[in-house]
Amino acid sequence: MNTRHWNSKADDRAARLARATAALGARLTGKRVDAQAIGTLLEAVIAPGDRVCLEGNNQKQADFLAKALVQVDPARVHGLHMVQSVLALPEHLDIFENGIASRLDFSFSGPQGARLAKLVSGGRIEIGAIHTYLELFARYFVDLTPKVALVAAQAADAQGNLYTGPNTEDTPAIVEATAFSGGIVIAQVNEWVDGKTTALPRIDIPADWVSFVVKAPRPNVIEPLFTRDPAQISEIQVLMAMMAIKGIYGEYGVQRLNHGIGFDTAAIELLLPTYGESLGLKGKIGKHWALNPHPALIPAIEAGWVESVHSFGSELGMEDYIRARSDVFFTGPDGNLRSNRAFCQAAGHYACDMFIGSTLQIDLDGNSSTATLGRIAGFGGAPNMGADARGRRHSSPAWLKAGREARAGRSGAAGTPRGQKLVVQMVETFREHMQPAFVDRLDAWRLQEQSGMDLPPIMIYGDDVSHILTEEGIANLLMCRSDAEREQAIRGVAGYTAVGLARDKRAVENLRDRGVIRRPQDLGIDPRLATRNLLAARSMRDLVNASGGLYQPPKRFRNW
Repeated sequence: MNTRHWNSKADDRAARLARATAALGARLTGKRVDAQAIGTLLEAVIAPGDRVCLEGNNQKQADFLAKALVQVDPARVHGLHMVQSVLALPEHLDIFENGIASRLDFSFSGPQGARLAKLVSGGRIEIGAIHTYLELFARYFVDLTPKVALVAAQAADAQGNLYTGPNTEDTPAIVEATAFSGGIVIAQVNEWVDGKTTALPRIDIPADWVSFVVKAPRPNVIEPLFTRDPAQISEIQVLMAMMAIKGIYGEYGVQRLNHGIGFDTAAIELLLPTYGESLGLKGKIGKHWALNPHPALIPAIEAGWVESVHSFGSELGMEDYIRARSDVFFTGPDGNLRSNRAFCQAAGHYACDMFIGSTLQIDLDGNSSTATLGRIAGFGGAPNMGADARGRRHSSPAWLKAGREARAGRSGAAGTPRGQKLVVQMVETFREHMQPAFVDRLDAWRLQEQSGMDLPPIMIYGDDVSHILTEEGIANLLMCRSDAEREQAIRGVAGYTAVGLARDKRAVENLRDRGVIRRPQDLGIDPRLATRNLLAARSMRDLVNASGGLYQPPKRFRNW
């Protein structure tokens, strides 16, 4: 009987480290690698077919390491299985075009969505799955554990301890999964500290978890993804925000929530200190947030609406403001934000009573997706934020009220008392270029056929959606008791799209009589009063002023 060797992972890591040491020679000092030798290091530690995590977050990018990976010799490094949350940089797809990588598991592709669709349809990329963030992080610890992780941090000391700064994001999940399963961790940093004249503000990743550190020639890319200029908010968005605050936030007493990215939710944030105040809702809604530090939230924070904000990542220009408002944000003794995408995703899934966000397409079952023909954008965290957490057991008034509405009149398992998360899809009936947001059939079904996916890439399933909000009104899907009612409720707020025009007018009016559909006038809202004058800030300069000069917008947002 052959005796099994139980330390193959450790032996493999030792062999890779030895190869790197031999190849780098004098270009390696402790764990520090000369930037000019990064290609040599990658070719020494990455083997064909390896599973590699290249840190690509919503905002922070390991861009120097991405450029270096593109330039390795495909004869030596090829067939890689890439596992990363976001495809944001051209290099993230260049590695597939030049044969270095072949398989991909990811969450969101954003700016690379159109190019990704072409590569997939051309057979250049095999997609394992489009994950939600928390799902992908979980698989790092089960069956998608990276063999090599390429990450980004703000600073490192001589021992290799890392300070990740405000934009920690995915780094802890990536590093821990890799370091504790025989993997290699390589970090690019913006600066060295010598431990004498300079020191790390705090240690976010201990040196024992890090294999190599390289100082990049320039600071890593960070995208101000959650900054919205109030000047771009329309009066239709103000009207929709008024309906959201009065018809959903106030109705349910929502105190713990997550906002998606967009001008729709930015309008809500900017109406809290004005319209929300006029409704007497301060202290009753919007107290605890799982949210990046949105600049649009500054007026509400200053007006005393917000008690706490835990963040997935940070936001450029908000550093001084966050440091000065440490009672609200999660900061270290150094005063700087500590973000964590995995923990914040878990908070958004289990600890929040509501998710409100947008989408590109909604069908007659309430299914929605941002994966459309010609553009596979992925989902990010929406499937976690926008899903009823079946494992939740603690209660809150908003959760219980939604659960009662969903189960009223039902029996058996469907009627068993439990709460339900509020999942709101907030969309204008027509998107850019007059593309309808409401469709009879999602493009996701065609994408499934084209790519051979096991399932259509639906972002949020219709049975998780509680409300659909448009400029036409609010459809409360919790109160629908049949598929036919649900369809008419959706058609009833779909406006002048083909889906909306095909409504059964009598059925829609019956739903309105029951309160399933509510128009602005049903909520006591006069659309004529929905003007930009209601916004607590109407420009970026107003946000700076509201912060007392602490907020410093990125240059592209400065228009004064």
